[in-house]
Amino acid sequence: MGRAHEVRAASMAKTAAAKSKLYAKWAKEIFVAAKAGVPDPEMNQPLKRIIEKAKREQVSADVIKRAIEKAKGGGGENYTPVRYEGFGPAGTSFIVECLTDNVARTVAVVRSCFTKTGGTLGISGSVLHLFEHKAILSTSEFSEDDILDALISNEVDNADIETEDGVTVIYADVSDYNKVRQALHSLKEDIVLVDDMITFLPYSYIEPKNEEDKNKVLRLIGFLDELEDVQEYYHNAKLD
Repeated sequence: MGRAHEVRAASMAKTAAAKSKLYAKWAKEIFVAAKAGVPDPEMNQPLKRIIEKAKREQVSADVIKRAIEKAKGGGGENYTPVRYEGFGPAGTSFIVECLTDNVARTVAVVRSCFTKTGGTLGISGSVLHLFEHKAILSTSEFSEDDILDALISNEVDNADIETEDGVTVIYADVSDYNKVRQALHSLKEDIVLVDDMITFLPYSYIEPKNEEDKNKVLRLIGFLDELEDVQEYYHNAKLD
């Protein structure tokens, strides 16, 4: 299996595990994006992109509307983005991204997740070097050649492309994310994107040596899934 399979498998597993807090996660992101700019997706491109992603994960129109209306009111919480890095069980590494209205509370509960599973919370930069920060977009509507031509026309010079199971995946620098989206939409305005994300990809994976270590990693993942402040997490554990 190629890198595209690894990305998609991890994405699907995480989405299924965190289904119970899916609406709350996207409502928070929509609220923050709407409050940071104009609460109109046609005039606020970051907000528009977040709404598109939320819809792909089947977030209801009512949840989206209420989050925007809340931002229009000017009240509500003030969320701060924070990133934590930690050493998980069996030598694994984790990056945890949060949106919080109480940093002291969030760092305490995230640290507790690591401690309870035999891991430790690290300092900034302690595991970040083990991951690539990448923009990943994919579609099944166009071939590699068509996409490559579009990327060149939109001045995207540093991107990798691979096709697997009929899906063409683009791995680009985060700084080129908007250019890649523009290139794909130049091929077709309403192009369907299978993946559209900025993520951290591990340079290599670590496989737990035994069932006990594997279960500890899964417990840590389960704890992170349950935390309301956690928006995303990334790890280098190789799990079945």
